[in-house]
Amino acid sequence: MEASWPAAPGLRRPRILRQRWLDLTFLHWAVEPDEVARFFPPGTRPDTFEGRTYVGLVPFRMVGTGLPHGPGVPYFGSFLETNIRLYSVDETGRRGVVFRSLDANRLAVVSTARTVFGLPYRWARMHHHRDGAHHTYTSTLRRRGPQVDTAIGIEMGPRLSIGPLEDFLTARWGLHIERFGRTWYLPNHHPAWTLHTATLTTLDAGALLSSVGLTPPGRPPDHLAFSPGVPAEFGLPLRH
Repeated sequence: MEASWPAAPGLRRPRILRQRWLDLTFLHWAVEPDEVARFFPPGTRPDTFEGRTYVGLVPFRMVGTGLPHGPGVPYFGSFLETNIRLYSVDETGRRGVVFRSLDANRLAVVSTARTVFGLPYRWARMHHHRDGAHHTYTSTLRRRGPQVDTAIGIEMGPRLSIGPLEDFLTARWGLHIERFGRTWYLPNHHPAWTLHTATLTTLDAGALLSSVGLTPPGRPPDHLAFSPGVPAEFGLPLRH
């Protein structure tokens, strides 16, 4: 494994999107690469840290989504999201993420992101509540079939010293997408993360992981962290 790049590389213009990611909880489980390799777009593979790759579960608040300049876009700007992500690297060495799902409580966002970018957004009823250092995230997918409920609760702790594993999990400057029979890389840029330790108080996410074809690990996360958040920008998709 090569060292991750903790600082974002330059993002070419034009920029196509800006947003802020706030009150994020990062839950991660280590898995064998072969367990998830089938989910990766052509030309990419599971990225590894000390021989293992990771499944990430990340609930957070999305705020101020809009074009590079001007106010946020009505019906798009602010919403809740919970995503399940895997860690990818392509043949050029670009590291990124592959999303198995992105659940949001804003239908316009779900419809547009699925249509324009081919991202696996799903509509859900979602709530985020903060009480001091305690954060609770709940969601229920709006769909036919078996009900998929999720509940995550954490207590934020002191500032976390960022090491190689934290860089591997969070210093990701793009995402890989399969669209129109090709693999694309959508680059992003944001400041380095400020991370805090976190203590898990509630976790009910087995149905959510199962809903995207993953086997629930049946154990607490192998890595857990919280971040107040960062502003982010996206560039034009790059063809693989």
